Amino acid sequence: MSHLFRDIALLGTLASLGYCAAAIWAALRFAHIRDTPIPLPPELPPVSILKPLKGTDPQMYEALRSHCLQNYPQYEILFGISDPNDPAIEIIEKLRLEFPDRAIQLVLCDKALGANGKVSSLAQLAALAKYDYLLVNDSDIRVEREYLRFVVAELQQGDVGLVTCLYRGVPFASIPSKLESLGISTDFAAGVLVARQIEGGLRFGLGSTLALRKSDLKKIGGFQAIADCLADDYELGRRIAGNNLQVALSRSVVDSFLPAYNFSEFFSHQLRWARTIRASRPAGYAGLLLTFTLPWALLTLVLARAADWALSLFVIAVFIRLVVAVSVGRRVLKDRELLRCLWLLPVRDLLAVVVWIGGLAGREIVWRGERFQLRDGKLQRIR
Repeated sequence: MSHLFRDIALLGTLASLGYCAAAIWAALRFAHIRDTPIPLPPELPPVSILKPLKGTDPQMYEALRSHCLQNYPQYEILFGISDPNDPAIEIIEKLRLEFPDRAIQLVLCDKALGANGKVSSLAQLAALAKYDYLLVNDSDIRVEREYLRFVVAELQQGDVGLVTCLYRGVPFASIPSKLESLGISTDFAAGVLVARQIEGGLRFGLGSTLALRKSDLKKIGGFQAIADCLADDYELGRRIAGNNLQVALSRSVVDSFLPAYNFSEFFSHQLRWARTIRASRPAGYAGLLLTFTLPWALLTLVLARAADWALSLFVIAVFIRLVVAVSVGRRVLKDRELLRCLWLLPVRDLLAVVVWIGGLAGREIVWRGERFQLRDGKLQRIR
């Protein structure tokens, strides 16, 4: 029986090394594409940026301010709140004072169109948007000055119906915050790039950026059609792709400011993430087993009783895992924090196994202070 477990661990290690090779290849291919400049059209269409808000996030003013500094001829920003006493209002008023010439609108989205409050707000914001080109991203996202130009230019290429972006985490000093940032740069982004390569393009979106046309949104039922879904970004991309349109991964990479998590908050967020993936992409969730390179190699080493061949395999696994981290985190995402946090990679990878098991064990999540049950990928509020 011990030999059987050892052989299973060995197969897991070898399969995971194969995944790592695929991740390195996918990262290098995308990095080459990213380094190839895209021609900007002479005329760029006006854009409506939709920003649903609830409460405040770390460095929120800096994140929202970056959207007011875009080198773009014409765009508006619609901020949506569901509570007239939301503390985010103060930040929006400060933006209005700093940028009096920018078209900034604060909208009270007080209709509950579904269990997902963010999507409910988006549906109400989209109804007020002046322009056909829409861009949605999360409130903790900071963007570069040319971001809007790149994303809209990419949306105008061929039969592209949705543009989404990779992102890098900007952590606080806490260890859990650094662990999440490390996971984004060395694991999550790698999975996105591998999925893009294997599936011949993306079939989902990322909340860091969702750029699309209002006319294409209408064809899939609008935001109202996904108002009960937790993974609204995934669903939007899936439905756009199902409408015979491409989901493009932008050359632009954005920043996501991460909270100063304690370990309890970190695990709560990771479990929500895991259960979201399990509900949205069950096969993809099972496939995460292939990404546990260091845990598989360590288990093989233990079950093989530190045999020389197992020790050599473990050293190879560590090396390949580091190459994946650098290829994705530095070469693609240009994450400046990566090397300073790399010593935490073994801890992060071992915790990923714990989170994966926890993601299998239940359907309850906590999101923005509210508790929900997940049923077939849809939210049911727990009262």
